[in-house]
Amino acid sequence: MYQWLHTLEKNQINKVATVIDGENQGEKLVLSGENILAQSKKYGFLSRNLKKIEKINQSGILIIEGKRVFCEQIGQPASMVICGAGYVSIAVIKIAKSIGMDVTVIEDRPKFADHARIAGADRVYCEPFSSGLARITGDQNTYFIVVTRGHRYDTECLEQILAKPYAYLGMMGSKYRVAMMKTYLLDRNYESETVDQIHMPIGCSIGAESPEEIAVSIMAEIIMVKNKKKRIIEYPSELIPYLTGEKGGDRKKILATIVEKHGSVPRKAGTKMLILEDGRTIGTIGGGCAESGIIRQGLLMMNDPEKDTALIQVHMSGEETQDMFCGGKMEVFLEKI
Repeated sequence: MYQWLHTLEKNQINKVATVIDGENQGEKLVLSGENILAQSKKYGFLSRNLKKIEKINQSGILIIEGKRVFCEQIGQPASMVICGAGYVSIAVIKIAKSIGMDVTVIEDRPKFADHARIAGADRVYCEPFSSGLARITGDQNTYFIVVTRGHRYDTECLEQILAKPYAYLGMMGSKYRVAMMKTYLLDRNYESETVDQIHMPIGCSIGAESPEEIAVSIMAEIIMVKNKKKRIIEYPSELIPYLTGEKGGDRKKILATIVEKHGSVPRKAGTKMLILEDGRTIGTIGGGCAESGIIRQGLLMMNDPEKDTALIQVHMSGEETQDMFCGGKMEVFLEKI
């Protein structure tokens, strides 16, 4: 059922609708643009209500004919492209990787390119910025950072990136360097609106001084931009091979998804965790006693031949979870894979 994860169009609006309660519980339909990529039941409840699903513009619970349907607007995992591999870039790579971003670095100096590899970049192109950027198409989930060693390289990078789709574009530089760049781009007939949307100088204004502090300010700005999108849900890259069968083979698996939350809860709706038959998990829905309880219920369901789906309520008031006093509650949908 999850082979569609490999066929999503990056620049299309992709949606997944799942009935989470009632007689149609577990029915699923996947849309990419106007095309149905997958459906668990042909001519079922969801396909009969296709027009309502097409109108969804953000993730969340939709009530259709009295049934609760969890709708996910799916985005590709965020990727970062860094032009330059100086000290700030190295610090950015480490933070970006810690929050699960795919990182590509372009750097024409071999020694600095090696530093980016050691820092954990997923790929490093040790070549001129122009040819490195030519390899990258960009999309609505690509975050470009320009932190080169000189104005000439900044100009080269910005002009190439501005011709691509992107989620974010930022350039590091002094006030003088930024003013020069804005003047240059306007003289080259770029629209003032386009120039104003470039984050330069890059990063949130927090008085950052060291490379590490500057990296924090850059990542804070990127996270702010990313999270302003209308509740886009990403399937974590480490889950995808298990969902599509490339890993785990025929072993039993349960996918746990937070479908609704109220109050203080550690993770947002759409967060996913895979439970394997040996009790191991891929991903997390928040940890602690709440997660342990979900794992136990998932393992029980895994061995129940008559139960393929379940909707579990988790209260985090302290009474049921003992050591957790978040005060919120969440609903978690379990499904056999």
